[in-house]
Amino acid sequence: MSRWTDWAIATGVATSLVIAGAAQAATPLGYAFLAASGLALAARRSHPRAVLAATGLTALGYQATGLDVPVIAFLFAVYATMRAGHHVVTVAGSVLMLAALPLAVLLSPRAPSTAEAFTQSRDVLQIAWLIAAAAAGEALRQAEKRADEAERTREETALRRANEERLHIARELHDSLTHQISVIKLHAEVAVHLARKREEDVPDALLAIRDASREATRELRATLEALRDDTEHHGLHDVPDLVHRARSTGLDAQLTIEGHHDDLPAAVDRTAYRIVQESLTNITRHAHAATARIHIDHRQDALVIRVDDDGTAPPTGTPGVGIRGMRERVTALGGHLDAAPRTGGGFCVQAELPVVHP
Repeated sequence: MSRWTDWAIATGVATSLVIAGAAQAATPLGYAFLAASGLALAARRSHPRAVLAATGLTALGYQATGLDVPVIAFLFAVYATMRAGHHVVTVAGSVLMLAALPLAVLLSPRAPSTAEAFTQSRDVLQIAWLIAAAAAGEALRQAEKRADEAERTREETALRRANEERLHIARELHDSLTHQISVIKLHAEVAVHLARKREEDVPDALLAIRDASREATRELRATLEALRDDTEHHGLHDVPDLVHRARSTGLDAQLTIEGHHDDLPAAVDRTAYRIVQESLTNITRHAHAATARIHIDHRQDALVIRVDDDGTAPPTGTPGVGIRGMRERVTALGGHLDAAPRTGGGFCVQAELPVVHP
């Protein structure tokens, strides 16, 4: 709100008060109090406590001159002072007004009865406290809104830093470790090729080095891909693409989705995608499975993801890095994840993620 708007409001209130005073044949002093009471509102945002005092005193002044004009400017000042956070000052000012207004009315030339004077003061105080309560509620709402915005900003900053760190790690791995493993793999393959060309026996250790370097290269590339891919905002809408890619490897993958969430939290959406992605990766790399079944259930207050396969389950009690990563993601969101061999063979990963609606 601009300074000109403040002055426009103050002038409007002052004009209204003066017109009300003219209808009661106000004295020059009464006009002065009325005009000063309204014009003081121009500073209500910059000096709310001073304006509260000024409007209160001028209201008492024109009431004492015999004018029965509502204390409108004082009520504006009550709202502004409460909105500015000066709650104690607002209550104290209202109580003082309750005590002083009957005296000002009794001293006026119209001299009403004591009961009438106190009734008028009580009505003013009730209105003032209603306005103060409304202002306090608005101030609380604004404070909560600012707190929510600050929390979102902190989360976005943390996510951005995490993404930057992942990219940094990916670059470091690519520039150093990938090169070294590629050199080892190249030398091992050349050595095996030369030995076979010379019709010599290839040592088992050399074959083991070659196979291990090949596997390490594949694993490292997959890790780098995951690190880089994690910076992109994938969600459940990308799961069909994951299933399609899994089918291209020869896996009979089937996707079933029940229900729908229009306002799924972004963190839950991303985590659900990662669970399906990691599960399918483990199936295609390690399980030697022929089939995989992905079931996504949108419940009222939770999202349940289940991935089953008919492959070879890993040894009990030795979860891989991928499963640990999935469990950490799920736990961070307040959910839980189970990953265990199935009774009839194969492996099952099931995660339940709580969905909190805004």
